Amino acid sequence: MTKTNIRKAALVWAGMLAISGAALGVRQVKASSARRMPNAAAQQTAAPGGNDKSPVIRFVKNPEQSPDFQAHDLTGNVVSKASWNSKVVIVTFWASWCGPCRVEIPVLIALQAKYKDRVQIIGVSVDEDPPEKILQFAKRAGITYPVVMMTPALEKAYGGVVALPTSFVIDTNGRVVQRHTGAYPFETYDREIQWLLGMPVDARVETFDDVGQVLLKNAANATELPGVSFDGLTDAQKKVALHRLNAENCTCGCKLTLAECRINDSTCPVSLKIAAEVVKEAAQSGAKPEQQSSLKTGSSGDK
Repeated sequence: MTKTNIRKAALVWAGMLAISGAALGVRQVKASSARRMPNAAAQQTAAPGGNDKSPVIRFVKNPEQSPDFQAHDLTGNVVSKASWNSKVVIVTFWASWCGPCRVEIPVLIALQAKYKDRVQIIGVSVDEDPPEKILQFAKRAGITYPVVMMTPALEKAYGGVVALPTSFVIDTNGRVVQRHTGAYPFETYDREIQWLLGMPVDARVETFDDVGQVLLKNAANATELPGVSFDGLTDAQKKVALHRLNAENCTCGCKLTLAECRINDSTCPVSLKIAAEVVKEAAQSGAKPEQQSSLKTGSSGDK
């Protein structure tokens, strides 16, 4: 991950203030039930009568455990997942040079102050500056939550964050329930935290299947990808195309599969071009399902 790539992606998302994750056309949103998510009491007090005009909270339908997390903060203290017990955790990836990140810092400070020991904000700085310089920035900004520097392990665990800020919301059971890309207002996080803590909330909750827009590794479950058209393909051809898109790596330098790159950075022209070639080759392979197995599964390269 380079500062240039992250800066470019951050600028793309700079105007995003009230979105609900990186939306995919195939996302199926369904009303949640007490059996699917914790804190049923909170849901029962939310939006009596199911008023469609009430704010909507969206969480992953079947959330997975968050990746392992262990690092030292800017003052040398250990920050570990082991200390997250029964807390709502927000892991936010940011940089001191990122405008939207600076806008969101006061929001995160306010959330940490409001919920104290019931919530833990953790900042992961992707700055290439030395930790001492980031510590100075954190003090000037009044950051009250721990800040750690990006490591290869964290980058791999959280799926190659491209746009900044990117924040992962983790419930009291240590499961990732949402991913926010861009700077979000206080109210968005406040409602999510209230519901996850079992508090009354003026919102209704909907759930969706994670096909990569929260945890990137789940891109393999996606049946549609941003900017990729499967029109005209048989079911068998589409299956093979999706297999290749999840097996072959993008050559843009992101170290992700083509499917992951399309989901993580829909503006990438490299993955878009290669994906189009993969679909074209699948379409030309013939309509019979038995012919699909003969398609190549090697790298597409820089065609």
